[in-house]
Amino acid sequence: MTEELPLETNCSLVKQWLDEGKPFLLIDCREPDEHLIVHLEAALLLPMSQLQERVSELAGQKENDIVVHCHHGGRSLRVAQWLRQQGFPKAVSMAGGIDHWATTIDPTLPRY
Repeated sequence: MTEELPLETNCSLVKQWLDEGKPFLLIDCREPDEHLIVHLEAALLLPMSQLQERVSELAGQKENDIVVHCHHGGRSLRVAQWLRQQGFPKAVSMAGGIDHWATTIDPTLPRY
């Protein structure tokens, strides 16, 4: 039996992965109006409200690391759980979301 990954990761690890150029998919599951306020350049905008219709766009990512983020971490946790149920075993949520990122990683980012 393979050990299941924790469902959440932290902003520091995601920043480390970005800095190292580690291959992974970063998904922003917020809505487009939120994305306009603040976003991470590396993130693919895939709103939770569109996920079921657009999950086929992720077909080639089933074995890859996927980090999902939202505003505070609630939606991304649900999205990561749903993705795991759809066969994406390495999907995790970024705890604290982009708001925590703005307070701990990049304080120049706007907060809402």
